[in-house]
Amino acid sequence: MYPPPLSEEQRLWLAFSVQDWQVSHGSMLKRVRSQSAHSVLCCPIGVTLFPTPFPRAHFDQALELQSIYNELYCAMTEDEHWIQTTLQQILHVNSLAAALWEIHQKVKRVDGYIQNISCGIFRSDYMLQGDGTPKLAIDPADGPISTPQLKQVEFNTFSCAGASHAQRTVEMHRHFTRTGAYASLTNGDSPVGLAALPENNNIQSLGACLAEAHALYGQAKSKVAAKTAVLFVVQPQNFNIADERPVEYALWNRDSPVPAHRVEWGDDLLEYTSLSKTKELLFHPPWLQSQTPIEISVVYLRAGYEADEYDHAGKRARVRLETSRAIKCPSLLAQILTFKKVQQALAEPGSVERFLSPEKAAKIRKTFVPMYPLDESQAGVRARRWAADPDVAENFVLKPSLEGGGHNVYGADIPDFLASVTPSTWCAYILMERICSPAMYNVLMSPQGIDSGPVVSELGVIGTCIWKKRTMEGSEFLSNTVAGWSFKTKHTGVDEMSVVKGYGCFDTPLLY
Repeated sequence: MYPPPLSEEQRLWLAFSVQDWQVSHGSMLKRVRSQSAHSVLCCPIGVTLFPTPFPRAHFDQALELQSIYNELYCAMTEDEHWIQTTLQQILHVNSLAAALWEIHQKVKRVDGYIQNISCGIFRSDYMLQGDGTPKLAIDPADGPISTPQLKQVEFNTFSCAGASHAQRTVEMHRHFTRTGAYASLTNGDSPVGLAALPENNNIQSLGACLAEAHALYGQAKSKVAAKTAVLFVVQPQNFNIADERPVEYALWNRDSPVPAHRVEWGDDLLEYTSLSKTKELLFHPPWLQSQTPIEISVVYLRAGYEADEYDHAGKRARVRLETSRAIKCPSLLAQILTFKKVQQALAEPGSVERFLSPEKAAKIRKTFVPMYPLDESQAGVRARRWAADPDVAENFVLKPSLEGGGHNVYGADIPDFLASVTPSTWCAYILMERICSPAMYNVLMSPQGIDSGPVVSELGVIGTCIWKKRTMEGSEFLSNTVAGWSFKTKHTGVDEMSVVKGYGCFDTPLLY
């Protein structure tokens, strides 16, 4: 049986070994409210004690698809008319969409987008569609457990978190494999081997993408700056710095170091940055005595994805970034494409084919699950009837266009939720058929404790791309790569997957 049944002594030994690894490698969440000048409290990120089985064929399929998904979303950013048509219905009911579109219109009215190079760090999340029956015994020699299909949960174009935590977790599971920890717990009969645990270089890959964009920007262009740097725009009171900081450190640690700095979203960004007369974004670090500003080559946004961030200061800050000469990661229109309404619109006939060749579009469509609007269209009226029936709604997930987990409504809870909100706002949601994954068995360790049982997993493939807009010829790819992946696992009785909010755990696929 895999994972093997553990005695209390074995479980504690493995749990303490995991904790030591996490403390030693920064797999932590920061308790920012307890921080002082001389100390800070942290807690380990949730992880699985064992890798979870996942079909190698589907893992490889997801990696192969990422460059096509990168191409799709880059092409979509250049089609403003399609974006506006797709989001028109939700602009009056979704405050984040309204704020972003307002900023887009203002940028066009002022000076327009003067930087024609864009950078993207994207992540496509998948689960396996299967029979949902728990598999408590795994023997890789038996071949595939079932014939599930790879289905997309969502596509993320903005602040794709978890890359560093995912890499550290893989390194942890590979370390325990090397040391024989798993073999010792199964009397040498463990299916876990290094060849079945794929390596993951998320941190280096994301750093390489930002470094390439930095190089494409070139030398400082303003008359007052001598140096250039990448600027991380981050949220205040950030508890997830152990996921962000490693990418920043990777830039500094390159053979040719790429300077990287941080500034908090909103008032701090407005205070410590300025635009030159020729629209270079200048950074004035408060901790440097020099009066010479630093010219920003690339803005990497890890803040600005929540509606309440777009108060007056937040809107001014985003306009400043978007009107600057700096390369944005991502651009404003690329961020807008992360809305679930866009995902639902892509599932409609002809949408993907608008941007991709028929061959590539067919590969993408195989990963779609049925999605429906909740508007006044014929499909929307039908979906509203389904959502109002508890028996039918059991087969669906109701999704708003919000990030970070904890916002979806599942199954029989959908009718009561929709009854509690104004019907005119229903169009801000999409109705998506639930993905019933085949369950495995594992032991999860999180701040809530250690618990074993049936689990399901989600594979997120991370892609990086840099493209250049050409006025008459569409866009030109300068880079399109598969950067790495994340793997998260949760108990079958838990709906959401967000690890930092305590729903799931980081994991490693045990490929078979």
